Amino acid sequence: MWYPIHDRKLRAGLLFAGLCLAGALPAQAQSAAADPQAAEKKQLMSYTPELREKVKALSPQTKQMLKQVSAMHNRPSPTLTLRQVMQEVLADYQSMIAGLAADNGAQAADSARRLANHRIPRGGLLPYFGLDKVNDAGLAPLKTFNDQVEGSALKLAEAAEKGDMIKAATYVGDITTGCVACHQVFRGQPGVSPRLLNPASAAAAK
Repeated sequence: MWYPIHDRKLRAGLLFAGLCLAGALPAQAQSAAADPQAAEKKQLMSYTPELREKVKALSPQTKQMLKQVSAMHNRPSPTLTLRQVMQEVLADYQSMIAGLAADNGAQAADSARRLANHRIPRGGLLPYFGLDKVNDAGLAPLKTFNDQVEGSALKLAEAAEKGDMIKAATYVGDITTGCVACHQVFRGQPGVSPRLLNPASAAAAK
């Protein structure tokens, strides 16, 4: 027999518990939400000592900018590298273009939103950048690139969802330009970063 639940706090608690049990909220996201400082420290300790020193030397303004960029994404991965994430982004980009070409607004919008909310690779973005970029000046363009690519993708999604495919298509150039510019600044040899400790080494460093 079903009994209505009138207490709002109880309903909210049961809903959160249900989401956790169903796996709708990843364990990493639950942990970060419960104690963000602990999550940041854990991530920092997964870096090599040289990268750790670089991160610690960043200004409060740059650290805040990185937090803002990270906050725009709610799909952190404990295993994927940046190269793998970028392969997903490319697939979403191609699907977005296919949706526009086929006059399929739903496909274009869904793909653009996935692109904008791409996964965050293991360790975040910094381990995959050159050490010469992990400083205030080197990271300064990141927010601009992020806004150009992901901000334009969200605008494209909104236009495509409304059926205005011509307007949606006008944002493709901005997305592509932002991607290429970001690659020219930050991308070295794609692949696994030598500055990210493997899980066993990270555990030993604690």
